[in-house]
Amino acid sequence: MLGTVLVFFMHAGFTMVETGFTRSKNSLNIIMKNFLTISLGAIIYFIVGYGIMFGTSAGGFIGTDGFFLSGVEDIGFFIFQAMFAATCATIISGAVAERVKIHSYLLLTIVMTALIYPIVGHWVWGGGWLSELGFVDFAGSTVVHLTGAVGAVAAVLLLGPRIGKYSNNGKSNVIPASNVPLGALGVFFLWFGWFGFNGGSALAADTTVVPHVISTTMLSASAAIVISALYSQLRYKKMDASLTLNGALGGLVGITAGTADVSLMGSIIIGLVSGIVLVEGVTFIDHKMKLDDPVGAIAVHGLCGIWGTLAVGLFATNGGLFYGGGAELLGIQAIGVLAATIWTLLAVFIVFGLIKVVTGVRVSEEEEIAGLDFAEHGSQAYELKDIMINTPQNQPKVASSGSTLIERLNSLPNMEAGPK
Repeated sequence: MLGTVLVFFMHAGFTMVETGFTRSKNSLNIIMKNFLTISLGAIIYFIVGYGIMFGTSAGGFIGTDGFFLSGVEDIGFFIFQAMFAATCATIISGAVAERVKIHSYLLLTIVMTALIYPIVGHWVWGGGWLSELGFVDFAGSTVVHLTGAVGAVAAVLLLGPRIGKYSNNGKSNVIPASNVPLGALGVFFLWFGWFGFNGGSALAADTTVVPHVISTTMLSASAAIVISALYSQLRYKKMDASLTLNGALGGLVGITAGTADVSLMGSIIIGLVSGIVLVEGVTFIDHKMKLDDPVGAIAVHGLCGIWGTLAVGLFATNGGLFYGGGAELLGIQAIGVLAATIWTLLAVFIVFGLIKVVTGVRVSEEEEIAGLDFAEHGSQAYELKDIMINTPQNQPKVASSGSTLIERLNSLPNMEAGPK
């Protein structure tokens, strides 16, 4: 239950990261998406998702009972897993931010938590065919993070980039974040919640497992932060803050699969590689693949998820390649990555493609320019009131709402020149 509460708290972190790394005119829309994701996700997972994931297996591919928790006695296990289902779905939220219709996003969230994610979960954690092969994913580098990231890739391909992101010559333009301090606080919240995400996956208060899991989680994230900062300095001549913050998340995703199976030194190496993968991955996805991902979710959860899953085959103290286990486990890990990627990509393409045909998935150009807060919700997250100023003739004048704050301040009369 402690793990459940910590994973729930991660959704506050996701909300802050997504809001901070995007523009303020879409903040309310992002808040609504994240609140509805965790709420809808829990209900849909209760109705059907948990049964598909942990019900009696049909050929190792899908669960067939346990819907509405019928016959399920361990309610604690259900609610812990429900938090994971919502986490997988909310990864897509950041990647499609600032231009997706909220109703279309919520329809995809329903299908993700009802079917797409639970099927991958059944293969690995529900006694399915991947678990029978010996696939190892302790807390979800592939099951949760890669699945969410691949879903994001399909959604972004169907949605297209934000207006102004790419020039006609193919150049990628920077769309600045509105509130990096808020995003940084979100990263801290996610890091804090991740101790429950990984530690709770031990499914018992086991003093031989949980302290080790929390230690490898901490060390991997720390190593990823350090290397992201240094590598961005080397790569771009500046120590980039956004890449470093995402580096923390990349290190957390990277260690999630093998957090209980690798040594402390192994976790540091995994974190170091995750940080480099993150920095190069963000550049590759943005400039080469031309996928407009405002928060870097695809690189963080997808590329680092792949690396973390494969790293188990290298660094697992029992069966890893570097510990004399040969390449068998590494091969099994690669099969799992490939299977989850193919299934999720095809499923989301079909589902989101149908939504696109039937209802559309993108707001109008006018709505996107104005911001989704007003277009989708009829209000705004922030209010900047008009400034009342006095003209030299002492006649009140309202500063233009379209002017910048600096322009408004510069238009104020000199206080010392006024009447005494």
